Amino acid sequence: MVTKQFRGMAEEADLARADSLAREIFSDVANKWALLIIEFLGERTLRFSELRDEVEGISHKMLTQNLRMLERNGLVERTVHPTVPPRVDYTLTEPGRALRKTIDGMCGWTHTYLAHIEASRRRFDT
Repeated sequence: MVTKQFRGMAEEADLARADSLAREIFSDVANKWALLIIEFLGERTLRFSELRDEVEGISHKMLTQNLRMLERNGLVERTVHPTVPPRVDYTLTEPGRALRKTIDGMCGWTHTYLAHIEASRRRFDT
């Protein structure tokens, strides 16, 4: 399916449409790696290796793919410094920092309800 490119007023975006650009954006940013990358970048600028160390368990390939996707969507800015070897830094853009506020809320919600969810899963799985 080809994603519809949105041309108009943001408030006119039809989120119910299967070919909505908004749905593609939701799919891009609502994965565990993207959420964690955005959360750990925060207000900082990090190099690739620093970010990989922060996001425990992420592979080199997944970090690369997610950083490219976040850059494509304008949420992360990639800066290449002309050094040998090249140094590449990543930082959140203004829209990325705005999204991080929502992610912070999700992280807070997770901390608040983690015990409840864990207990519910134990009851469900027995």
